Amino acid sequence: MHPYRTHTCAQLSSANVGETVRLSGWIHRKRDHGGVLFIDLRDHYGITQIVADSDSPALPVLEGLRVESVVTIEGEVKARVPETVNANLSTGEIEVFARGVTVQSAAEELPMPVADEQPYPEDIRLKYRFLDLRRETLHRNIMTRVAVIADMRARMAAAGFNEFSTPILTASSPEGARDFLVPSRIHTGKFYALPQAPQQYKQLLMVAGFDRYFQIAPCFRDEDPRADRLPGEFYQLDLEMSFVTQEEVWETMEPVIQGTFAAFAGDKVVTPAGEFPRIPYDEAMLKYGSDKPDLRNPLIISDVSSHFTQSGFGLFEKIVGGGGVVRAIPAPATHEKSRKFFDDMNDWARKEGYAGLGYVTRKGGEFGGPIAKNHGPERMAELYDELGLGENDGLFFAAGKAADAAKLAGAARIRVGEELGIVDESRFALCWIVDFPFYEYDEDEKKVDFSHNPFSMPQGGIEALEGQDPLTIKAFQYDLVCNGYEIASGSIRNHKPETMVKAFEIVGLSKADVEERFGGMYRAFQYGAPPHGGMAAGVDRIVMLLCGAKNLREITLFPMNQRAEDLLMGAPSSPEPRQLRELALRVVEPPKKEGA
Repeated sequence: MHPYRTHTCAQLSSANVGETVRLSGWIHRKRDHGGVLFIDLRDHYGITQIVADSDSPALPVLEGLRVESVVTIEGEVKARVPETVNANLSTGEIEVFARGVTVQSAAEELPMPVADEQPYPEDIRLKYRFLDLRRETLHRNIMTRVAVIADMRARMAAAGFNEFSTPILTASSPEGARDFLVPSRIHTGKFYALPQAPQQYKQLLMVAGFDRYFQIAPCFRDEDPRADRLPGEFYQLDLEMSFVTQEEVWETMEPVIQGTFAAFAGDKVVTPAGEFPRIPYDEAMLKYGSDKPDLRNPLIISDVSSHFTQSGFGLFEKIVGGGGVVRAIPAPATHEKSRKFFDDMNDWARKEGYAGLGYVTRKGGEFGGPIAKNHGPERMAELYDELGLGENDGLFFAAGKAADAAKLAGAARIRVGEELGIVDESRFALCWIVDFPFYEYDEDEKKVDFSHNPFSMPQGGIEALEGQDPLTIKAFQYDLVCNGYEIASGSIRNHKPETMVKAFEIVGLSKADVEERFGGMYRAFQYGAPPHGGMAAGVDRIVMLLCGAKNLREITLFPMNQRAEDLLMGAPSSPEPRQLRELALRVVEPPKKEGA
């Protein structure tokens, strides 16, 4: 007999009754029923109930052990009586009567519970992550992540992609975030960078003639904490294709992404491959107030500025006259809602830093609220008719500069949809956001900068760069969105050296700067580069959506906290003086903040 186990804790059934077996695992729960001890023994695969009574030599040993101790149990498989069968366990028809026990490792008193998954402080969960990972939900989420990645790999291979590994120690790249720098001992005073993404390498692979590349790539960005991204590192399904249009990228990747979602969606409906809506960026910002719209929410934002160019409601008329806009967010079937519902929405907008969220109520065709009173019932009726709203529908308004109004309207659309319970939770709604602006104006730096990936091909090519207002140029760039989350981003790349130089000149970089910063890729483009494009899908976000988790730490093995600290391993840590001497470095204390 095997020294540790003949079966896992998920294998035994009524077919094994009468057998002598050996199981190993953790003591999940203990229940003392007056001389009869019941133990749930847990391993990676499942749970088996162990029974020990006064006839079992294992009883005194098991009674003295804390939960989470690791034991090996040898005993006889017995059938449970019908009334004690546990249909929730794969082993629920049987139990094992303990004839002997070996203590492999006794557990000390736990700093946090494992068996009961009640909420617990995150700092404790991260410091004792090895215990946290024993919890059923997190353990299951991690195994779902493993299965999702395996599924992605299989689908990519079936689609003709080859998996390549690109370097981890590399040079800085302009991905829009700070690099993690790694000092070189051999080259004193110089630094490697951890890759923000394998962008340049995967393009070089296309220049090298490999045609279809992918990898599950680790990416590193020294960013401030964000709710939708883990600090430090994340993983993406990274891919590139040669001789493709952006439509071919979409047609190739929709079956892969849709197939993975469908494989793990359970009862939820997934947008079919070939039917992902393709929404231009400008349309998305108007209709949804966001470039990552949640299409499960049926509410559509409308620009109603033209209705307030001359209005009895002076505030909106002044805003429109000054170049601002008024956006309307419907609130259907709110006739039974009290005024408090509308006032609470207005208060919420103020707490978010906006001047407020105007509203109109309507019950049985009668309008209510200051906006309707001042704008007039006839004009309000015209507005409602244009928007296709009914006699019991309310309406919210976001007014101001176009960008601010769009942002508030988008946030209000989400909140109204949730408050009214009209978001379809039974779907994974996927869509492409396309035709992104190539450039944007940086208010802080007072200059034009790239709005997305600087290596993208501008629509119209070099002619557009030479003859168009930069802020009107669109790019062959696209994002894949699911349920309000950006889950992938990509583009057709700029593979022509002269177009690449011109694109960077517009943001203030010279040809010499391009050659210095991106010399490898620029040089490669001199020797025959195919048209190519690709994308990167966020593995972490996809798994989070599929698991129904609320944050990324619930689907990640050993995440950092929101201060970018690894509480388990104690990182980041101070280097030893010897290490600094080897690297010819010294630590300079940051300047103290005023008032500190």
